[in-house]
Amino acid sequence: MSATVRLITLGCAKNEVDSEEIAGVLQRAGYQLDPHTDTPDVVIINTCGFLEAAQREGMQVIREALQLKRQGKTQRVIVAGCMVQRLGDSLKQLLPEVDAWVGVGQMARFAEIVDSTRLARQPLVDIQPPHHRWADVSSRLRSRAPWTAYLKVSEGCDHKCTFCTIPSFRGRHVSKPIERVLEEAHWLVQHGAKEINLIAQDTTQYGYDLYKKCMLPTLLHALNEIEGIEWIRIHYAYPSRITDELIETMALLPKVAKYLDVPLQHADAKILRAMCRPGDGTSYLNMIAKLRAAMPEIAIRTTFIVGFPGEGEEEFQNLLRFMQAAQLDRVGAFIYSREKGTPSAQMPHQVPFRVKRERFDRLMRFQQPISLARNQQFVGKTLRVLIEGYSDDGTYAIGRSHRDAPDVDGLVYVRNCTVQPGTFVEVQITKADVYDLWGEVLR
Repeated sequence: MSATVRLITLGCAKNEVDSEEIAGVLQRAGYQLDPHTDTPDVVIINTCGFLEAAQREGMQVIREALQLKRQGKTQRVIVAGCMVQRLGDSLKQLLPEVDAWVGVGQMARFAEIVDSTRLARQPLVDIQPPHHRWADVSSRLRSRAPWTAYLKVSEGCDHKCTFCTIPSFRGRHVSKPIERVLEEAHWLVQHGAKEINLIAQDTTQYGYDLYKKCMLPTLLHALNEIEGIEWIRIHYAYPSRITDELIETMALLPKVAKYLDVPLQHADAKILRAMCRPGDGTSYLNMIAKLRAAMPEIAIRTTFIVGFPGEGEEEFQNLLRFMQAAQLDRVGAFIYSREKGTPSAQMPHQVPFRVKRERFDRLMRFQQPISLARNQQFVGKTLRVLIEGYSDDGTYAIGRSHRDAPDVDGLVYVRNCTVQPGTFVEVQITKADVYDLWGEVLR
Protein backbone atom coordinates (compact mmCIF):
# COMPACT_ATOMS: atom_id res chain seq x y z
CA MET A 1 0.00 0.00 0.00
CA SER A 2 1.31 3.48 -0.88
CA ALA A 3 2.39 5.85 1.88
CA THR A 4 -0.14 8.48 2.96
CA VAL A 5 0.64 12.18 3.21
CA ARG A 6 -1.25 14.91 5.05
CA LEU A 7 -0.37 18.28 3.51
CA ILE A 8 -1.20 21.36 5.61
CA THR A 9 -1.17 24.79 3.93
CA LEU A 10 -0.75 28.01 5.89
CA GLY A 11 -0.83 31.57 4.56
CA CYS A 12 -1.90 33.09 1.28
CA ALA A 13 -3.30 31.97 -2.07
CA LYS A 14 0.25 31.81 -3.47
CA ASN A 15 1.03 29.12 -0.87
CA GLU A 16 -2.17 27.30 -1.87
CA VAL A 17 -0.86 27.04 -5.44
CA ASP A 18 2.53 25.81 -4.18
CA SER A 19 0.79 23.12 -2.12
CA GLU A 20 -1.32 22.00 -5.09
CA GLU A 21 1.90 21.60 -7.09
CA ILE A 22 3.56 19.66 -4.23
CA ALA A 23 0.46 17.42 -3.92
CA GLY A 24 0.43 16.70 -7.64
CA VAL A 25 4.12 15.83 -7.74
CA LEU A 26 3.67 13.44 -4.80
CA GLN A 27 0.55 11.81 -6.25
CA ARG A 28 2.33 11.25 -9.54
CA ALA A 29 5.15 9.52 -7.57
CA GLY A 30 2.63 7.13 -5.96
CA TYR A 31 1.92 8.84 -2.66
CA GLN A 32 -1.66 8.98 -1.38
CA LEU A 33 -2.79 12.48 -0.34
CA ASP A 34 -5.29 12.32 2.54
CA PRO A 35 -6.04 15.51 4.50
CA HIS A 36 -8.31 13.71 6.97
CA THR A 37 -6.32 10.65 8.04
CA ASP A 38 -5.40 10.45 11.74
CA THR A 39 -2.32 8.35 10.98
CA PRO A 40 -0.48 9.77 7.95
CA ASP A 41 2.92 8.30 7.19
CA VAL A 42 4.21 11.82 6.45
CA VAL A 43 2.97 15.25 7.53
CA ILE A 44 4.07 18.18 5.34
CA ILE A 45 3.47 21.73 6.58
CA ASN A 46 3.77 24.49 3.98
CA THR A 47 4.39 27.54 6.15
CA CYS A 48 3.92 31.31 5.88
CA GLY A 49 6.71 33.54 7.18
CA PHE A 50 5.35 36.97 6.31
CA LEU A 51 4.35 38.27 9.76
CA GLU A 52 5.05 37.33 13.35
CA ALA A 53 1.43 36.18 13.77
CA ALA A 54 1.84 33.77 10.85
CA GLN A 55 5.03 32.42 12.39
CA ARG A 56 3.23 31.79 15.70
CA GLU A 57 0.53 29.87 13.85
CA GLY A 58 3.19 27.87 12.01
CA MET A 59 4.98 26.95 15.25
CA GLN A 60 1.69 25.75 16.77
CA VAL A 61 0.91 23.53 13.76
CA ILE A 62 4.45 22.09 13.74
CA ARG A 63 4.24 21.26 17.45
CA GLU A 64 0.89 19.51 16.90
CA ALA A 65 2.44 17.41 14.11
CA LEU A 66 5.43 16.52 16.33
CA GLN A 67 2.97 15.41 19.03
CA LEU A 68 1.48 12.99 16.48
CA LYS A 69 4.97 11.69 15.82
CA ARG A 70 5.65 11.13 19.56
CA GLN A 71 2.36 9.21 19.77
CA GLY A 72 3.49 6.98 16.89
CA LYS A 73 0.71 8.22 14.60
CA THR A 74 3.09 9.58 11.95
CA GLN A 75 6.63 8.69 10.96
CA ARG A 76 7.98 11.88 9.44
CA VAL A 77 7.30 15.62 9.77
CA ILE A 78 8.51 17.85 6.93
CA VAL A 79 8.34 21.65 7.27
CA ALA A 80 8.56 23.69 4.07
CA GLY A 81 8.00 27.15 2.62
CA CYS A 82 8.46 30.76 3.60
CA MET A 83 9.02 30.44 7.35
CA VAL A 84 11.75 27.85 6.75
CA GLN A 85 13.43 30.07 4.16
CA ARG A 86 13.33 33.02 6.53
CA LEU A 87 14.15 31.40 9.90
CA GLY A 88 15.72 28.06 8.98
CA ASP A 89 18.73 27.98 11.34
CA SER A 90 16.84 29.10 14.44
CA LEU A 91 13.97 26.70 13.70
CA LYS A 92 16.33 23.72 13.42
CA GLN A 93 17.70 24.45 16.90
CA LEU A 94 14.26 25.04 18.36
CA LEU A 95 12.58 21.95 16.86
CA PRO A 96 15.21 19.19 16.42
CA GLU A 97 12.51 16.50 16.04
CA VAL A 98 11.49 17.82 12.60
CA ASP A 99 12.71 15.38 9.93
CA ALA A 100 13.24 17.81 7.04
CA TRP A 101 13.44 21.56 6.45
CA VAL A 102 12.68 22.65 2.88
CA GLY A 103 12.93 26.22 1.59
CA VAL A 104 10.83 27.89 -1.10
CA GLY A 105 10.63 27.06 -4.79
CA GLN A 106 11.22 23.29 -4.45
CA MET A 107 7.78 22.02 -5.50
CA ALA A 108 9.01 20.10 -8.54
CA ARG A 109 11.50 18.14 -6.37
CA PHE A 110 9.14 17.13 -3.59
CA ALA A 111 8.87 13.43 -4.42
CA GLU A 112 12.63 12.95 -4.09
CA ILE A 113 12.64 15.11 -0.93
CA VAL A 114 9.97 12.92 0.72
CA ASP A 115 11.67 9.72 -0.48
CA SER A 116 14.98 10.85 1.02
CA THR A 117 13.38 11.99 4.29
CA ARG A 118 11.69 8.62 4.80
CA LEU A 119 15.04 6.84 4.45
CA ALA A 120 17.24 9.31 6.35
CA ARG A 121 18.35 8.84 9.95
CA GLN A 122 19.27 12.50 10.42
CA PRO A 123 17.14 15.58 9.67
CA LEU A 124 17.44 16.76 6.08
CA VAL A 125 18.00 20.43 5.30
CA ASP A 126 17.27 21.78 1.81
CA ILE A 127 17.32 25.58 2.10
CA GLN A 128 18.90 27.16 -0.96
CA PRO A 129 19.00 30.81 -2.08
CA PRO A 130 15.52 31.62 -3.44
CA HIS A 131 15.36 30.22 -6.96
CA HIS A 132 11.96 29.26 -8.27
CA ARG A 133 11.54 26.06 -10.26
CA TRP A 134 8.13 25.86 -11.94
CA ALA A 135 6.55 22.41 -11.57
CA ASP A 136 5.01 20.68 -14.59
CA VAL A 137 1.57 22.16 -15.26
CA SER A 138 -0.17 18.80 -15.43
CA SER A 139 1.14 17.69 -12.04
CA ARG A 140 -0.95 20.21 -10.09
CA LEU A 141 -3.60 18.61 -7.83
CA ARG A 142 -6.52 20.99 -7.22
CA SER A 143 -7.60 21.45 -3.60
CA ARG A 144 -10.68 23.70 -3.90
CA ALA A 145 -13.91 23.78 -5.89
CA PRO A 146 -13.08 23.21 -9.57
CA TRP A 147 -14.80 26.33 -10.93
CA THR A 148 -12.39 28.86 -9.37
CA ALA A 149 -8.62 28.67 -9.55
CA TYR A 150 -5.58 30.72 -8.64
CA LEU A 151 -2.96 31.07 -11.37
CA LYS A 152 0.44 32.26 -10.21
CA VAL A 153 2.14 34.28 -12.95
CA SER A 154 5.37 35.21 -11.17
CA GLU A 155 7.32 34.71 -7.98
CA GLY A 156 9.42 37.02 -5.82
CA CYS A 157 9.50 40.81 -5.65
CA ASP A 158 11.84 43.65 -6.67
CA HIS A 159 10.21 46.34 -4.51
CA LYS A 160 11.98 47.63 -1.42
CA CYS A 161 9.03 48.32 0.90
CA THR A 162 10.59 48.99 4.29
CA PHE A 163 8.02 46.91 6.23
CA CYS A 164 8.14 43.80 4.05
CA THR A 165 10.11 40.59 4.49
CA ILE A 166 9.05 38.88 1.24
CA PRO A 167 12.06 39.76 -0.99
CA SER A 168 14.41 38.36 1.68
CA PHE A 169 12.93 34.85 1.44
CA ARG A 170 11.17 34.78 -1.93
CA GLY A 171 13.95 36.46 -3.90
CA ARG A 172 13.85 38.67 -6.98
CA HIS A 173 10.86 38.88 -9.29
CA VAL A 174 10.75 35.91 -11.71
CA SER A 175 7.95 35.65 -14.31
CA LYS A 176 6.49 32.40 -15.56
CA PRO A 177 6.91 32.35 -19.38
CA ILE A 178 3.68 33.40 -21.06
CA GLU A 179 3.27 30.17 -23.02
CA ARG A 180 3.49 28.28 -19.72
CA VAL A 181 0.87 30.53 -18.09
CA LEU A 182 -1.48 29.91 -21.02
CA GLU A 183 -0.82 26.16 -20.90
CA GLU A 184 -1.75 26.19 -17.22
CA ALA A 185 -4.90 28.25 -17.92
CA HIS A 186 -6.00 25.72 -20.58
CA TRP A 187 -5.29 22.87 -18.13
CA LEU A 188 -7.33 24.57 -15.38
CA VAL A 189 -10.27 25.06 -17.77
CA GLN A 190 -10.10 21.37 -18.76
CA HIS A 191 -10.40 20.58 -15.04
CA GLY A 192 -13.48 22.75 -14.56
CA ALA A 193 -12.16 26.27 -13.90
CA LYS A 194 -14.40 29.14 -14.99
CA GLU A 195 -12.80 31.88 -12.89
CA ILE A 196 -9.04 32.50 -13.14
CA ASN A 197 -7.53 34.57 -10.32
CA LEU A 198 -4.14 35.97 -11.35
CA ILE A 199 -1.74 36.17 -8.42
CA ALA A 200 1.89 37.13 -7.80
CA GLN A 201 3.73 39.40 -5.38
CA ASP A 202 3.13 42.05 -8.07
CA THR A 203 0.96 40.96 -11.02
CA THR A 204 1.47 44.30 -12.77
CA GLN A 205 5.22 43.64 -13.14
CA TYR A 206 4.49 40.37 -14.93
CA GLY A 207 6.86 39.65 -17.81
CA TYR A 208 9.27 42.54 -17.34
CA ASP A 209 12.23 40.30 -16.51
CA LEU A 210 11.64 38.07 -19.54
CA TYR A 211 10.32 40.46 -22.18
CA LYS A 212 11.62 43.89 -21.04
CA LYS A 213 8.07 45.22 -20.82
CA CYS A 214 5.16 44.66 -18.47
CA MET A 215 3.12 41.96 -20.19
CA LEU A 216 -0.08 41.87 -18.12
CA PRO A 217 -2.18 43.54 -20.87
CA THR A 218 -0.80 41.04 -23.44
CA LEU A 219 -1.53 38.15 -21.08
CA LEU A 220 -5.10 39.38 -20.49
CA HIS A 221 -5.75 39.49 -24.25
CA ALA A 222 -4.50 35.90 -24.61
CA LEU A 223 -6.51 34.61 -21.62
CA ASN A 224 -9.64 36.36 -22.92
CA GLU A 225 -9.45 34.16 -26.04
CA ILE A 226 -9.54 30.88 -24.07
CA GLU A 227 -12.89 29.14 -24.42
CA GLY A 228 -14.36 28.17 -21.05
CA ILE A 229 -12.93 31.05 -19.03
CA GLU A 230 -15.72 33.34 -17.79
CA TRP A 231 -13.90 35.65 -15.35
CA ILE A 232 -10.27 36.77 -15.17
CA ARG A 233 -9.55 38.53 -11.89
CA ILE A 234 -6.43 40.60 -11.07
CA HIS A 235 -4.96 40.48 -7.56
CA TYR A 236 -1.95 42.27 -6.00
CA ALA A 237 -1.57 45.11 -8.50
CA TYR A 238 1.07 47.76 -7.73
CA PRO A 239 -0.34 51.32 -7.80
CA SER A 240 2.37 52.94 -9.93
CA ARG A 241 2.06 50.20 -12.59
CA ILE A 242 -1.65 50.66 -13.28
CA THR A 243 -1.06 52.20 -16.69
CA ASP A 244 -3.49 53.63 -19.21
CA GLU A 245 -2.83 50.55 -21.35
CA LEU A 246 -3.82 48.22 -18.50
CA ILE A 247 -6.97 50.22 -17.75
CA GLU A 248 -8.00 50.25 -21.43
CA THR A 249 -7.36 46.50 -21.67
CA MET A 250 -9.45 45.75 -18.59
CA ALA A 251 -12.29 47.91 -19.91
CA LEU A 252 -12.17 46.37 -23.39
CA LEU A 253 -12.03 42.65 -22.62
CA PRO A 254 -15.39 41.11 -21.64
CA LYS A 255 -13.92 38.25 -19.59
CA VAL A 256 -11.75 40.47 -17.41
CA ALA A 257 -13.76 40.98 -14.21
CA LYS A 258 -14.27 44.67 -13.50
CA TYR A 259 -12.39 44.28 -10.24
CA LEU A 260 -8.93 45.30 -9.09
CA ASP A 261 -7.06 44.39 -5.94
CA VAL A 262 -4.44 47.13 -5.45
CA PRO A 263 -2.80 47.22 -1.99
CA LEU A 264 -2.11 50.93 -1.31
CA GLN A 265 -0.80 50.46 2.30
CA HIS A 266 -1.38 54.13 3.22
CA ALA A 267 -2.30 57.51 1.70
CA ASP A 268 -0.26 60.02 3.72
CA ALA A 269 2.72 61.19 1.63
CA LYS A 270 5.18 61.17 4.55
CA ILE A 271 4.25 57.63 5.63
CA LEU A 272 4.36 56.35 2.03
CA ARG A 273 7.88 57.79 1.63
CA ALA A 274 8.94 56.08 4.87
CA MET A 275 7.44 52.84 3.51
CA CYS A 276 9.39 53.36 0.26
CA ARG A 277 6.09 53.23 -1.64
CA PRO A 278 5.23 55.32 -4.72
CA GLY A 279 2.66 58.09 -4.97
CA ASP A 280 0.39 59.76 -2.44
CA GLY A 281 -3.31 60.23 -1.78
CA THR A 282 -3.72 62.64 -4.70
CA SER A 283 -2.11 60.33 -7.27
CA TYR A 284 -4.15 57.41 -5.90
CA LEU A 285 -7.39 59.38 -6.27
CA ASN A 286 -6.43 60.18 -9.88
CA MET A 287 -5.82 56.47 -10.55
CA ILE A 288 -9.19 55.54 -9.01
CA ALA A 289 -10.94 58.21 -11.09
CA LYS A 290 -9.38 56.80 -14.28
CA LEU A 291 -10.44 53.26 -13.39
CA ARG A 292 -14.02 54.34 -12.69
CA ALA A 293 -14.23 56.52 -15.80
CA ALA A 294 -13.26 53.52 -17.94
CA MET A 295 -15.29 50.96 -15.92
CA PRO A 296 -18.12 52.55 -13.89
CA GLU A 297 -19.04 49.16 -12.37
CA ILE A 298 -15.49 48.34 -11.19
CA ALA A 299 -14.97 47.15 -7.62
CA ILE A 300 -11.69 48.36 -6.13
CA ARG A 301 -10.19 46.50 -3.20
CA THR A 302 -7.23 47.67 -1.11
CA THR A 303 -5.39 47.04 2.14
CA PHE A 304 -3.88 49.58 4.52
CA ILE A 305 -1.30 49.31 7.30
CA VAL A 306 -2.10 51.22 10.48
CA GLY A 307 0.48 52.19 13.10
CA PHE A 308 3.54 52.35 10.83
CA PRO A 309 6.49 54.08 12.60
CA GLY A 310 5.99 57.85 12.55
CA GLU A 311 2.22 57.63 12.00
CA GLY A 312 0.76 60.27 14.30
CA GLU A 313 -2.86 61.28 14.56
CA GLU A 314 -2.43 63.77 11.69
CA GLU A 315 -1.10 61.12 9.30
CA PHE A 316 -3.88 58.74 10.35
CA GLN A 317 -6.49 61.44 9.75
CA ASN A 318 -5.00 61.98 6.27
CA LEU A 319 -5.63 58.29 5.60
CA LEU A 320 -9.24 58.56 6.76
CA ARG A 321 -9.76 61.69 4.62
CA PHE A 322 -8.43 59.75 1.63
CA MET A 323 -10.82 56.88 2.33
CA GLN A 324 -13.73 59.32 2.45
CA ALA A 325 -12.71 60.79 -0.90
CA ALA A 326 -11.89 57.44 -2.56
CA GLN A 327 -15.12 55.63 -1.60
CA LEU A 328 -13.45 52.23 -2.04
CA ASP A 329 -15.60 49.12 -2.36
CA ARG A 330 -13.51 46.76 -0.25
CA VAL A 331 -10.95 47.65 2.43
CA GLY A 332 -8.83 45.37 4.58
CA ALA A 333 -6.27 46.50 7.16
CA PHE A 334 -3.22 45.18 8.96
CA ILE A 335 -1.84 46.34 12.27
CA TYR A 336 1.84 47.20 11.57
CA SER A 337 4.08 44.30 12.62
CA ARG A 338 7.69 45.13 13.55
CA GLU A 339 9.47 42.43 11.59
CA LYS A 340 13.07 41.62 12.40
CA GLY A 341 15.45 42.44 9.54
CA THR A 342 13.22 45.06 7.91
CA PRO A 343 14.31 48.74 7.74
CA SER A 344 11.12 49.90 9.44
CA ALA A 345 11.89 47.79 12.52
CA GLN A 346 14.81 50.15 13.22
CA MET A 347 12.88 53.38 12.60
CA PRO A 348 12.23 55.82 15.44
CA HIS A 349 8.72 56.75 16.65
CA GLN A 350 7.35 53.21 16.85
CA VAL A 351 3.63 53.35 17.64
CA PRO A 352 2.42 51.63 20.85
CA PHE A 353 0.29 48.54 20.25
CA ARG A 354 -2.79 49.93 22.04
CA VAL A 355 -2.71 52.96 19.67
CA LYS A 356 -2.30 50.68 16.62
CA ARG A 357 -5.21 48.52 17.76
CA GLU A 358 -7.43 51.55 18.37
CA ARG A 359 -6.62 52.97 14.91
CA PHE A 360 -7.32 49.62 13.28
CA ASP A 361 -10.76 49.53 14.92
CA ARG A 362 -11.44 53.16 13.94
CA LEU A 363 -10.42 52.57 10.33
CA MET A 364 -12.61 49.50 9.94
CA ARG A 365 -15.61 51.29 11.52
CA PHE A 366 -14.96 54.33 9.30
CA GLN A 367 -15.07 52.17 6.15
CA GLN A 368 -18.34 50.39 7.00
CA PRO A 369 -20.78 53.12 5.90
CA ILE A 370 -18.70 53.62 2.73
CA SER A 371 -18.88 49.91 1.88
CA LEU A 372 -22.60 49.92 2.68
CA ALA A 373 -23.22 52.87 0.34
CA ARG A 374 -21.22 51.18 -2.44
CA ASN A 375 -23.28 47.99 -2.00
CA GLN A 376 -26.59 49.86 -1.87
CA GLN A 377 -25.91 51.27 -5.35
CA PHE A 378 -26.62 47.78 -6.69
CA VAL A 379 -30.10 47.39 -5.15
CA GLY A 380 -32.56 47.13 -8.05
CA LYS A 381 -29.80 46.21 -10.51
CA THR A 382 -28.97 42.83 -12.04
CA LEU A 383 -25.64 41.13 -11.34
CA ARG A 384 -24.15 37.96 -12.78
CA VAL A 385 -23.43 35.62 -9.88
CA LEU A 386 -21.34 32.44 -9.67
CA ILE A 387 -23.24 30.05 -7.38
CA GLU A 388 -20.93 28.12 -5.03
CA GLY A 389 -23.26 26.45 -2.52
CA TYR A 390 -26.41 26.64 -0.45
CA SER A 391 -27.37 27.77 3.05
CA ASP A 392 -27.83 24.94 5.58
CA ASP A 393 -31.62 25.22 5.40
CA GLY A 394 -31.59 25.46 1.59
CA THR A 395 -33.33 28.84 1.59
CA TYR A 396 -30.55 30.65 -0.22
CA ALA A 397 -28.02 29.84 -2.88
CA ILE A 398 -24.70 31.47 -2.01
CA GLY A 399 -22.43 32.95 -4.66
CA ARG A 400 -20.18 35.80 -5.71
CA SER A 401 -20.50 38.61 -8.24
CA HIS A 402 -17.66 40.21 -10.23
CA ARG A 403 -17.19 42.46 -7.17
CA ASP A 404 -16.25 39.55 -4.88
CA ALA A 405 -12.96 37.68 -4.94
CA PRO A 406 -12.83 34.23 -3.32
CA ASP A 407 -12.12 34.11 0.43
CA VAL A 408 -11.70 37.85 1.05
CA ASP A 409 -14.80 39.72 -0.13
CA GLY A 410 -18.57 39.55 0.31
CA LEU A 411 -21.20 37.07 -0.84
CA VAL A 412 -24.49 37.22 -2.71
CA TYR A 413 -27.44 35.32 -1.18
CA VAL A 414 -29.94 34.27 -3.85
CA ARG A 415 -33.57 33.16 -3.38
CA ASN A 416 -35.44 30.81 -5.74
CA CYS A 417 -32.25 29.31 -7.11
CA THR A 418 -31.76 25.56 -7.67
CA VAL A 419 -28.77 25.38 -10.03
CA GLN A 420 -25.69 23.23 -9.48
CA PRO A 421 -22.74 24.94 -7.75
CA GLY A 422 -20.34 26.27 -10.37
CA THR A 423 -23.18 27.76 -12.46
CA PHE A 424 -23.63 31.45 -13.36
CA VAL A 425 -27.06 33.03 -12.87
CA GLU A 426 -28.53 36.50 -13.32
CA VAL A 427 -29.68 37.95 -10.00
CA GLN A 428 -31.77 41.03 -9.27
CA ILE A 429 -30.42 42.63 -6.09
CA THR A 430 -33.07 43.41 -3.48
CA LYS A 431 -31.06 44.19 -0.34
CA ALA A 432 -27.53 45.20 0.73
CA ASP A 433 -25.57 45.31 3.96
CA VAL A 434 -21.97 46.34 4.69
CA TYR A 435 -20.41 43.23 3.16
CA ASP A 436 -23.07 41.15 1.37
CA LEU A 437 -25.95 41.42 -1.11
CA TRP A 438 -29.30 39.59 -1.35
CA GLY A 439 -31.36 38.99 -4.45
CA GLU A 440 -33.76 36.89 -6.50
CA VAL A 441 -32.72 34.76 -9.44
CA LEU A 442 -34.12 35.95 -12.78
CA ARG A 443 -35.90 33.20 -14.69
